[in-house]
Amino acid sequence: MNGNNQLLLVDDDAPFLASLSRAMERQGFKVCAASSFSEALTMAEDAKLDYAVVDLRLEDSNGLELVKLLRGMQPAMKIVLLTGYGNIATAVSAIKAGALDFLPKPVDPDHLKAVLLGKPIETVEIAANPMTPERVRWEHIQRIFDETGHNVSETARLLKMHRRTLQRILGKHAPD
Repeated sequence: MNGNNQLLLVDDDAPFLASLSRAMERQGFKVCAASSFSEALTMAEDAKLDYAVVDLRLEDSNGLELVKLLRGMQPAMKIVLLTGYGNIATAVSAIKAGALDFLPKPVDPDHLKAVLLGKPIETVEIAANPMTPERVRWEHIQRIFDETGHNVSETARLLKMHRRTLQRILGKHAPD
């Protein structure tokens, strides 16, 4: 890692911010956590930051605006934008605003560290014969059915489906 490994985390979801702060500290970063746009700006003015991870939607502003301001204050800072509401247009805007990357929440700390440090990220190989949506649905129903001790009524309640519909599904063979 470069510099003093100072990482600014900005998110108005307190439990997520606390959890990600602990995870990134375990990854070797010195974390400054901010729960608002204004708090993040104050921290950025007071410290030499190497990295920033900013939520797109903040209660008091937009994360894209914060990315632009942080980039202007500390041009060498590597910034990643996080969101639970991702789309291609927003990702493009994030990169244009100066973000290094745009990642969906929840984010894996190992993946986030790799992105911040510019390390290559392993790609997941797609199975040659992935399960069909019907098979995924059937597997899910079977798992819930097993977890309820094969209680049809409880399984139907948990899956929010009619008991007779569930019985018909359970009576069929697994789809290919």
